[in-house]
Amino acid sequence: METKNREKMLLIAVGICVGLYVLNLVLISPLSDSWSARRERINKLRTTIADGIILQKNAKSIQDQWNSMSTNTLPLNPSLAEDKLYKAFQIWAASSQVVLVNQRPQAKDSDDPAYSNYEWHADVTGTLTQIFNFLSSVEAGPLGLKVDSIELSSRDERGAQLALGLTVSGLILNPSTNSVTSN
Repeated sequence: METKNREKMLLIAVGICVGLYVLNLVLISPLSDSWSARRERINKLRTTIADGIILQKNAKSIQDQWNSMSTNTLPLNPSLAEDKLYKAFQIWAASSQVVLVNQRPQAKDSDDPAYSNYEWHADVTGTLTQIFNFLSSVEAGPLGLKVDSIELSSRDERGAQLALGLTVSGLILNPSTNSVTSN
């Protein structure tokens, strides 16, 4: 009799184990996975909402910054863009007392119809202080320029006279694809 009871108890135990295993496969694991995915989605949405709230709080300064950037871009007309850069580099060179040796414009095509770049290369000579002041003037200037490369070399043995090769890119926005509407 005891053997039959043991067999029944073992069969019941095995049945319970198989039932729990199937329950885990069919119900518990999928629910746990969906809860984890839901928790991740909720955290992602909370982050997105927090970013949106920050953007809303800073909307005025972002809009002001965009307006400043868009008004300080180069004109769409290449000759006007070249003239604007030429005059700006003349002013920066005069104010920093460097000698502006050479200036070369070059239009750069863009794959994005919203903007294009106008590349400008300038060669200047002067002392370290003069070149520093020139670079500061370019950086602080109102034009939307990005420094692409700087080449600095000595023109004498002591390094008192330096030569600077500066390449910048100016942003040209296409007004038809960059119109921003204000609410």
